[in-house]
Amino acid sequence: METKKIQFDNMNNWIWIVILILSLIFILIGSFELIEFENPKLNKSISAIGFFLQVIYFSKMFWYKNYVQWNKKGVVVRINSYMGKTLRFDEIKKTELIEKKLIITKDNGTTVTFDLNKTAESDQQKLNEIIVKNTIANTV
Repeated sequence: METKKIQFDNMNNWIWIVILILSLIFILIGSFELIEFENPKLNKSISAIGFFLQVIYFSKMFWYKNYVQWNKKGVVVRINSYMGKTLRFDEIKKTELIEKKLIITKDNGTTVTFDLNKTAESDQQKLNEIIVKNTIANTV
């Protein structure tokens, strides 16, 4: 059986932050015509570039079948599904990696289970470590 990799994306990546800020600047310049150009269509083009950069940024999670995106507050896990599950680290009570299933128990008693059967074992461990490390950081 072929194992698939999980694409990990820490949202603190400065390149994506710069792209997002640049897109906002393009949108503001193009929409409010802060700079007057001889060709009035240039403002619309600048604005369109800004929106296109945002589409690229926000569509990242759909580029991969298995995708994990996190920051210090929470994580979005998308494993073998179209939509991901969003979890806040301060709501997680415990995590268990049992027989290629990641079981996350929240403070309110509900559980979220991810079937990691078709994913690489190193990626399974990394996903569990990300959640455990950030959960501990949020409880201290």
